[in-house]
Amino acid sequence: MIANVDDVEPEREPPEAFAVVLADYERHLARERDLAPSTVRAYLADVAGLLEHAHRLGLTDPQQLDLRTLRSWLAQQQSLGKSRTTIARRATAARVFTGWLARTGRASHDAGSALGSPRPHQVLPEVLRVPEARAVIAAAAEAADDGSAVGLRDVACLELLYATGMRVGELVGIDVDDLDRDRNVVRVFGKGRKERTVPFGVPAARALDDWLGRGRPQLARAGSGPALFLGARGGRLDQRAVRTMVHRRLAEVPGAPDLGPHGLRHTAATHLLEGGADLRSVQELLGHASLATTQRYTHVTSDRLRRAYQQAHPRA
Repeated sequence: MIANVDDVEPEREPPEAFAVVLADYERHLARERDLAPSTVRAYLADVAGLLEHAHRLGLTDPQQLDLRTLRSWLAQQQSLGKSRTTIARRATAARVFTGWLARTGRASHDAGSALGSPRPHQVLPEVLRVPEARAVIAAAAEAADDGSAVGLRDVACLELLYATGMRVGELVGIDVDDLDRDRNVVRVFGKGRKERTVPFGVPAARALDDWLGRGRPQLARAGSGPALFLGARGGRLDQRAVRTMVHRRLAEVPGAPDLGPHGLRHTAATHLLEGGADLRSVQELLGHASLATTQRYTHVTSDRLRRAYQQAHPRA
């Protein structure tokens, strides 16, 4: 029988077996699964927390992980006041980790295969209305009338984010050669380096032409490389700079919610569905692995329809 976690005195250093398997798992996530550094850090933090909990329970080897230990860890998270979303994420991290242990022969069985997790609260994403989205881009375009490189770049970034619904990490990772101006499509690499081709419209194409023809040459340096979007010093544009820019541009539009680039992704998906696009097409456009992820946007459109009905129908 495993002792209660509160009755066990933790050792100063974790067992060597835990440190070794954590380092191996980090290499697996970064090299084999090719996950983004932020995703790797999040997975490792959750798994490290699980192993620390297991160590306090007296376990010294990953092979000793069992369902009871995993459930004990999640129960501790709940007692610490962690949200259902956080607990659900950590349950997923545990299942992925124990599955990897079993597949690679580091454990004789997958302890997490039967581990459940609480259903996280579904929070509807906040999005821009169509007039607000147009106003944001129009305000940025007006500010870029002076032909400044940064102004032209900002317009192109906003147009492409709204036109495609791509992630900010995908945006800054685009190279010039990833653009196909004959077909108005762009190649992007999503989570796990999964490649997809995304279309964009005429306004985005015009903004990109202005940036490539008049803006990018002003910032390009000898070491700029193939990056489509450049920062003020000529290097590849940083995600944080894009987030700052989007918040600043949205603040210029009265009444617009304070959203980041991911808010523009939500907005693009919502406007596509409201315009009649089917779920499968939107799923492919956004690069969602599961259709269930895309379906959350149908709740947004249904909610808007309900509000419009209540406001407009005399017997609502």
